[in-house]
Amino acid sequence: MHTFSYVKAKSLKEAGDMLAAHADAKLLAGGMTLIPTMKARLAQPSHLIDIAGIAELSGIDVKNGRLTIGAATRHVEVAKSAVVKKAIPTLAYLASQIGDPQVRNRGTIGGSLANNDPAADYPSAALSLNATIVTNKREIAADDFFQGIFTTALGAGEMIVKIVFPIPAKAAYEKFPHPASGFAMAGSFVSQDGKAVRVAITGAGPGVFRWKDAEAALGKKLAAASVENLNVDATDLNEDMHGTKEYRANLAKVMTKRAVAKLAGTAATSKSSGK
Repeated sequence: MHTFSYVKAKSLKEAGDMLAAHADAKLLAGGMTLIPTMKARLAQPSHLIDIAGIAELSGIDVKNGRLTIGAATRHVEVAKSAVVKKAIPTLAYLASQIGDPQVRNRGTIGGSLANNDPAADYPSAALSLNATIVTNKREIAADDFFQGIFTTALGAGEMIVKIVFPIPAKAAYEKFPHPASGFAMAGSFVSQDGKAVRVAITGAGPGVFRWKDAEAALGKKLAAASVENLNVDATDLNEDMHGTKEYRANLAKVMTKRAVAKLAGTAATSKSSGK
């Protein structure tokens, strides 16, 4: 690693001020992406601003039909939270499937969303559930937040404070994990609220995206058969040693059908357990 300054922020304001004062500074919460990236010299921040201990960035709460999770909340906390399991069980399930125990015990939901890795799990939940990303400066709708590979709407000096999830009638998540990393080769988060269905695909493309053809079909009939004759456009999908574009397009469709099968087998008045 190169030389950098480490500072531990004592408040949200202090962290924001430090971030604004140093153009090459990076926030440190779990560090599950940042530290390996620094080791590989792909990132060389001038300052690491530790925000893990800021109380304003922690906590899980439900109020007025919305689940709020602090940005520094760790994956394992989301996975084990009784509040999350009651409000959006599938979100707890998703968190339990992230990476490995070390990643789940150190990584944070805010860090995952801010990094916007194209194969990460949380972006699909945020996009499908129409979440609001609350920063130290504004509120950003999930539809506007994710802007492509490792790119978000976050501006200079801006940091995620909390994420607010509307509680859906039903939700389910399925992914085909890479056997080594646990990242999604393709994953699909499907949610239903009234007649509206939102389908968010992760892992298959350069960033999380909504599969709107599937949303339209599933809005008419929530059944796996509704997407049988649909295909994810493979043109701009990822292609590497692990799979072709067409392979990932098919995986995205298969994961969507599996997620919908969970929803179709759940009573209309209950929420999917994600199991």
